[in-house]
Amino acid sequence: MGEGSDRQEHRRRARGELEAEVLAALWAAGGPVTAAAVQENVTGAAYTTVLTIMTRLRDKGLVTRRRQGRGHVYAPVHDRAGLAAAGMRSLLDEGGDRAAVLARFVSELSAEDERLLERLLHGQSPDEG
Repeated sequence: MGEGSDRQEHRRRARGELEAEVLAALWAAGGPVTAAAVQENVTGAAYTTVLTIMTRLRDKGLVTRRRQGRGHVYAPVHDRAGLAAAGMRSLLDEGGDRAAVLARFVSELSAEDERLLERLLHGQSPDEG
């Protein structure tokens, strides 16, 4: 586990950060865009790197791709809130004892977030209160 494993771990973190940047560029676009358009909004990333990241995001079910003309356009499957909610559901599914996971989650909410969650559970809009 020497120097090589440290570099590999760094690459994994960087890829996750790059995936987040690519998703942010897709959300900012507001509609389906080409890989070149995304690459213009991801600082310091080569076109091929962006294309690889978008392919990985597509394989994970986070991005769609459809043919347009001679190329493809990409769009996120979820908005930011939808992606966060999907991640929370996935973690809840993997957490074993659902009641324990939810209890721990709720116990660590701020008072403001508790009130918001209670309003949402009672069918009220987040702005009501």
